[in-house]
Amino acid sequence: MTSPVLPSHGRVRPLGLTQVSLTGGFWGGRQTVNATATLAHCESWMERLGWLANFDRVADGTTGPDRPGWSFSDSEVYKLLEALSWESARSGDPEAESAIKRLTARVARAQDPDGYLNTCFGHPGRPPRYSDLEMGHELYNTGHLLQAAVARLRTAGDDDLVSVARRAADHVCRTFGPGGIDGVCGHPEIEAGLAEFGRALGEPRYVEQARLFIERRGHGRLKDIPLGRVYFQDDIPVREADVWRGHAVRALYLAAASVDVAVETGDSELLDAVRRQWERSVARRTYVTGGMGSRHQDEGFGEDWELPPDRAYCETCAGVASIMVSWRLYLATGDVRYTDLIERTLYNVVATSPSADGRAFFYANPLHQRAAGRPADPDEVSPRAEAGVRAAWFDVSCCPTNVARTLAGLHAYLATVDDDGLQLLQYASSEIRAELPGGRPVALDVETAYPDDGTVRVRVVAGPDEPWTLSLRVPGWADGATLTEGGRTTTVAPGLTRVRRAFAAGDEIVLQLPVTPRFTWPDPRIDAVRGCVAVERGPEVLCVESADLPSPGVLDALTIDAGSAPRAVPGGAVVRGRARGVPDQAWSYRDRPVSGDGGDWFDVPLRPYHAWARRGPSSMRIFLPIA
Repeated sequence: MTSPVLPSHGRVRPLGLTQVSLTGGFWGGRQTVNATATLAHCESWMERLGWLANFDRVADGTTGPDRPGWSFSDSEVYKLLEALSWESARSGDPEAESAIKRLTARVARAQDPDGYLNTCFGHPGRPPRYSDLEMGHELYNTGHLLQAAVARLRTAGDDDLVSVARRAADHVCRTFGPGGIDGVCGHPEIEAGLAEFGRALGEPRYVEQARLFIERRGHGRLKDIPLGRVYFQDDIPVREADVWRGHAVRALYLAAASVDVAVETGDSELLDAVRRQWERSVARRTYVTGGMGSRHQDEGFGEDWELPPDRAYCETCAGVASIMVSWRLYLATGDVRYTDLIERTLYNVVATSPSADGRAFFYANPLHQRAAGRPADPDEVSPRAEAGVRAAWFDVSCCPTNVARTLAGLHAYLATVDDDGLQLLQYASSEIRAELPGGRPVALDVETAYPDDGTVRVRVVAGPDEPWTLSLRVPGWADGATLTEGGRTTTVAPGLTRVRRAFAAGDEIVLQLPVTPRFTWPDPRIDAVRGCVAVERGPEVLCVESADLPSPGVLDALTIDAGSAPRAVPGGAVVRGRARGVPDQAWSYRDRPVSGDGGDWFDVPLRPYHAWARRGPSSMRIFLPIA
């Protein structure tokens, strides 16, 4: 089956990419842009900067100290290969297939006879193999190679890329297995790659090696650094930790792999540990956008309630990794709260990163931009991940390829099946052609303008003659949602709402989700936004931009009337606000509270956060002070 994640068992089973297709709308349009612009954009930048030529130099024996790119640049090639594999399977695009073959050929030439594959280490003029497990990213790169091979194996069969990956995986098992190097990689990823590659090939040795890496972590095997071993998640064993900490992407990739290993080995203690970590991290260390990572110094999680909006890091890659963890937890447990977080993160992190043309990206995703950045030069590499503008490419460009592989395989997250029926989890115009257990075919068409409109119309095209259950997810925010079927309308609560009967071709079920704008109040323990409120509309978090205000300085002085409900307008909402006039003084602190001039009330336009800065650099904020 063509799916990024295929556990051997679980409460529900994912549908393959060939069983679900996006037919337009919010996500269909973004998937098309990804296919027609982003994939080629990524390859062209890697070619231009010499990241692809690094493989040629290894193959030709011309390596040296002048290698371009960071030690993890190989991984961007592998993530692009994964994206191309999903795209080739989705659309049959001959250019995607051609790109896979030419990139695979260059990668394969660089592989050593014993299976080792890396362009930064282990060659003339380069450091020795595995001489920097803390920061070298060798195993991290290999993990992404294995995930690319999973995509290729499940979409095209056992080809050259799969053969390269198998030799690399065997090398890792020989080198780091029992009796080998007793170490782990500073950046988790090899664990997830080994686990899924092992499932795809039916090779338990790879899953066992993933398990071994997970069990080794947290015992101080990596050298200590100024940020501490917590940066690598090497401070506490995975099964003993209560919350995600340290570098956010590292923590989340490790959590995703831990779910994989727990499911494959029947380790309920390990699975419960990740569930426990998810609970506390989502409750206390996650932004309203679904973004994770509040500290710039280590791209990492802060302490509980440490969620400053203007210093939020919320790396795009952390959003992708969060989706990876939540999806695996959902497949294992059937708990739709995990898919609620996936929806939030998709609309407010993944959709926020790329520009409308798919050729520029946010790396970090702050919730408050105090000063408009300068326009990024589309022909230059940006050295600043947190510049507040989308850039064509970054010095560290992990996010564009992560977005690319996520969007290429996005339709794999829309629906699942279990022994009783089908669950529709994410709402987009789509066609579903699947099989229920026992080989019973079911076909559905979904029509919706979501999230602009809350109407989701599901039409049965074909299905079994006997009763089966169609389940639809009602998001946690959707109080007052209704379901209409068989001429009857009922109010349905958040969670899964189920309709069980024998459906006939042409039957329709209509879910109506309330996408009226609403205030969202932060927990009072989040110091940085105490006295503020956010506005959401359906799954979208809204923001105010300086471009929509009378002057840029108004944003700093803006307060809103929380007693007047936000009103829907095309493309967003408006709230009632005013700019409080506070006189400047030589010292920012006073001996009594500052009130200032309230000013006149006016309508403050709010737009979806995922669209901010699309009209050019701007200042922006999500949490608005209350008048």
